[in-house]
Formats: sequence, C-alpha cells, structure tokens
Amino acid sequence: MKLTLIGGGGVRAPLFVGSALRRAEKSGLTEICLQDTNERKLALFGGISQEVARRMQSPVRISMTPNAERALDGAKYVVTTVRPGDEDGRIKDERIALAHGVLGQETTGPGGFAMALRSIPVILRYAEILKRVSPDAWLFNFTNPAGLVAQALQDCGYRRTIGICDGANGAQEALARWFKVPQNDVHAEVYGLNHLSFTRAATLNGKEVLQPLLDDLAFLKATSQRMFDPDLIRRQRNWINEYLYYYYYAERAVAALKSDARTRGEEVKDLNAALMTRLGTMDLDRDADAALSAYYAYERRRNATYMHYAFEDAPSMEDADQASDHAAHGNTGEEGEGYAGVALNLIDALETGVPCYSGLNVRNEGAIEGLADDDVVEVSCVVDRTGIKPLPIGKMPESQAQLVLNVKRYERLAIRAILQRDRQTAIEALMAHPLVLSYSRARPLVEEYLSAHADHTGEWH
Repeated sequence: MKLTLIGGGGVRAPLFVGSALRRAEKSGLTEICLQDTNERKLALFGGISQEVARRMQSPVRISMTPNAERALDGAKYVVTTVRPGDEDGRIKDERIALAHGVLGQETTGPGGFAMALRSIPVILRYAEILKRVSPDAWLFNFTNPAGLVAQALQDCGYRRTIGICDGANGAQEALARWFKVPQNDVHAEVYGLNHLSFTRAATLNGKEVLQPLLDDLAFLKATSQRMFDPDLIRRQRNWINEYLYYYYYAERAVAALKSDARTRGEEVKDLNAALMTRLGTMDLDRDADAALSAYYAYERRRNATYMHYAFEDAPSMEDADQASDHAAHGNTGEEGEGYAGVALNLIDALETGVPCYSGLNVRNEGAIEGLADDDVVEVSCVVDRTGIKPLPIGKMPESQAQLVLNVKRYERLAIRAILQRDRQTAIEALMAHPLVLSYSRARPLVEEYLSAHADHTGEWH
C-alpha cells in the first residue's frame, strides 16, 4: 500500500514518517512517497526520513519526487500539508492584519482568509491530478485553513476527501491521558467547525466522564483548557477548542501578538533558517546522530512557544531560545503524533475494519441540526472498512450555534470569492467574520492581501 505526503519536504515530514513506520505492519504499508516542489528541502528532510526508516530497520520504501503525478500515481492514501508562499507569505498575512488592529493568525480570521487565497487553488490542482491517476484514493487534507480547504474540495466534487486536525480531538486525547487508557477507548461528542469546535460529552466504558472533570481544576490545569477562565468553561459546559481563545479573548490576543517582537511566522522562519543552515553543513551519512539531535531540538523549540501568550506558564520566545541551547538529548520522535496520528488512525481503521472514533471535517449530512447537509463541519465520526460516517449530534446550544453559523457564512462567502476571484464577495466574507465585521477594515484587508499575494492569486475582478 502506497501512502503519499504532499508537502513531504516540510520540517514535520520525518515525524510523519516515523509515526507511519511504527504502524506499517498493521496497515500493510509498503511505500511512503514524499513529494515537494522545493527540491532542496525535499532532499534534506527526505534524507532524515530515510535515516529514521533505516534506524527502525523498516522494510517500507521511502521515495522522493518533486513530480506530483508520479507521487500520486498508485497512491491509496494521500495527506496534503503544504504552505504556498512559505513563511514569507505567513508573515505578510500576520503583519497586514495586525496593522489594521485585527487578529494576525494563519488559520483564524483575516489571516486564515489570506492563507486560503493561496492554499485552496493549490490543493484543488493536486485533487484534480489525484482524481485522474488514482481515482479511488482517499485525500486527507491538513493544509490550512483546513476547514475552508475541505469545504472547497467538497464543493468542487471531490468526495473522497476529509479534513483532518489534531485540535479536533483535544478532549479525547486529554481524557485518555487522564485515565491512562488508549485514545480510541474514549468516545467524544465533537461539534462545530475547524478551529471552532466544542466537545460536549465523552464516554469511557459507556460512562460519561467529561462533564464532572469540567469542574475539576486539577484536570483543567493539566490540559489546554487552562488558557480559559474556569468560570467560562463551567458556563459553557463544553471542552473548548484552543482556537476559541481568539474569539473569547479577542482584544487580549491582538494586544499580545502586537507586543511580541516577532510574529509567529517570523519566529518560525528564523527557526527554520537556523535548522536548514545547521543541517546543510552536515553529512547525513557520517553525522546522522548529530543531524537527528539538531532536528528534534528544533521540534522542542518550535513547540515550546506555540500560543505562548495564552498560557501563564509558557516561556517567552527569548526564554525558549535560551532553553533550546541546553535541551536534553535522546528524543525518539514519538513525543506525540499530531496530525499524523489522525491520518494514520483513519488509515488503520479503513484497512483493518477495527473502528476508530475521531473528530473530522466532513460533510454534515444531517449530523448537526441547523447546518446544511453539504456544509463541511468538524464532528465526531466513526471510521471502519465501510467508510467514514459522522455521528448524530442534533441541536447545538444557542450560544455556540450562533457563532458557528456566523463563521460558516463567512466560510461559504470566502470560498465563493476565491473560486470566482471576486473582490466584492471577498469583502462581504470578511465583513461577516466575527473578528472583522467592519467594512472599513474588510475592504483594505482584501486589497492588501490580493496585492501582497498577486503571484499566487492572479487577476481578480
């Protein structure tokens, strides 16, 4: 069985490969093909991936190619994780938004719209090639903004596509750690949209376990929920997706992002450049230990400041820079599978028939009341050999429903604008977004993003 990673020259590719190899026998995996248009990065991180496979003594072939058709031909599963415009595009997205006093973040609000300008056309081109060369393959999209990309794929008729995001399963993972059980033993009820979802309940051995823990400060402080005031969680009676911080603490988030000397994009660009420079001086055949040590140190440093402004106990960028110079060695690459775990869980279930329970971005098909059947939603699903099925959620609570419906309207307008290259619809989309709302902000944001990314967006009318 062939698994293809589009964006296989990304810095996370070796982690993905390591996770896939640990599961290879279960799924029948025989080849992982890494595809990327950046041949330098493909050679570098593909080489590290091959070294990971060698150390694991895996019989799985790790192939590399810049050619999309060659990578997709014969693939049974495809994971897409690309960043059109690279870090410089992300930095523009962040800086333009912050200059207008609104959130500068790559997936939520105006930054997410700007990312979608570039990522939706690219992923649609990959999907068209896949439909031609491997029409029965599944495409699991992790390219941001994952919800908008998944909706665009479905709107354009690509039905064997699923949006994946590790954030959808935050409650499931936290509860599994808390009770020290396999993640799949916890069955969570997730509803909403990508980066805008809630978990209202979760059962373990048939018993509801989430609601009592929403009143347990020890549990909350041990999870990502510590970024929210306990009173907010008690009032919501839901596990809250971490990206809702940008809605519930909007002015605080914007102020924190403005106060940082570097945006997240600028920080990641610096980290990536340092890693590339360091790895570029090494001979992987002779210095494999040093290369892997540098790579895992990079991962620790990058993860250390993720949403650091939302956590009281998180280090500053400067503190994390200093700490990374003295980080302990000995990483194995097994410190959490992230999006790779979501994709690989689906593959395992589809191949073996053993059911998997996961929050995914799929067509609603009646699962969540008040949303259209063809709306892509983030919802609990059961996956087995017969396919991927959303579980019935029913009616959302009013406060959550209103926010979800407002953002879904923005998503629909944004996709229509991008597919039709229509400025006025793009302005209408940002006006509909709860983090923008104002015409006097939406119009210049659209114009500046189209100008900044003209090489990717082409002519708009």
